[in-house]
Amino acid sequence: MADHDDKPVARGGMTAEDARRIRLQAEVSPSWEQAQADTITAVTELLAGLGLVAADLPASLRAAADFPLRVPRSYAARILPGDPDDPLLRQVLAAPEEVEAVPGYTPDPLAEAAHTPVPGVLHKYHGRVLLVVTGACAVHCRYCFRRHFPYNDHMPTPQRLSQALDWLAAQPDVSEVILSGGDPLSLSDRRLLGLLDALAGMPHLRRLRIHSRLPVVIPGRMTPRLVQALADPRWQSVLVLHANHARELAAGLGDELAPLRRAGVTLLNQAVLLRGVNDSLADQVALSEALFAAGVLPYYLHQLDRVAGAAHFAVPDSDALALQQALRGRLPGYLVPRLVREVAGDAAKTPLHEAL
Repeated sequence: MADHDDKPVARGGMTAEDARRIRLQAEVSPSWEQAQADTITAVTELLAGLGLVAADLPASLRAAADFPLRVPRSYAARILPGDPDDPLLRQVLAAPEEVEAVPGYTPDPLAEAAHTPVPGVLHKYHGRVLLVVTGACAVHCRYCFRRHFPYNDHMPTPQRLSQALDWLAAQPDVSEVILSGGDPLSLSDRRLLGLLDALAGMPHLRRLRIHSRLPVVIPGRMTPRLVQALADPRWQSVLVLHANHARELAAGLGDELAPLRRAGVTLLNQAVLLRGVNDSLADQVALSEALFAAGVLPYYLHQLDRVAGAAHFAVPDSDALALQQALRGRLPGYLVPRLVREVAGDAAKTPLHEAL
């Protein structure tokens, strides 16, 4: 929902030219809130718009009933019509394979329920804490490891949010707070900035990290108010985007992120290795090059978390390792993401070659 009570704020690390460009863009483009609300939620509508017919429509509809389809029209416009194997389409289309039970694929593959000291808080790694600030996402990715997450038990009601902040304030060994969800940038500026103000008042928090797919799937999310908040000198800010394929990156993404770079915000990308989406050398090279052109460094390439409903995306470990080796031969080291697997209970992400 749009904020109609937003007031102007000082630009801080953002230049006057940055602010002017964003204002001009807003005058000719729908707001990000409008784009987030304008979504496709029916399998039949998505397929019809692309000139496709589902091979097994009843199974696709059952999959969508279990994990609802949600695709912003701005993202759907990047999908190639008439191609059932389009890599962007595969990420969002509810597929018949999702209804098949596969051994080893569970609703909670990372055992997050075991690392929840209070609702909305995940404390898995030393020195950093993750806050689940919303269950909403602009797009529903079919491989999402939180597709079965009990968001109703973690929704940040005023009481729960107060409890989470009180818990965090009492953890002096925590130096980094990570906003997650859902997608934290699906929140309005008013709600998000209110939360950031509360966190910035905790002197032991030196770093703020936000994980978001929203700037990738919906252009225009990086508003002047949000840029100003991330440029807050009270901490170092890191924005971790989530793009899996070069064609997901809108042409103007680099311009949109430029004010953040000039404000000193670190920009990284994490991707998930997905069969039929980005499991070729050409796909990975193109993604890293496109990210760097937009001012973003590749950070992690995750092996698929074994969440129920996503087994058809899995890439064998041997293929993943061979792909990373080939990437090293094609790209400079700073453009080769770290190939990792998250293992429930481990103290950190594990390089894949060590996880075998």
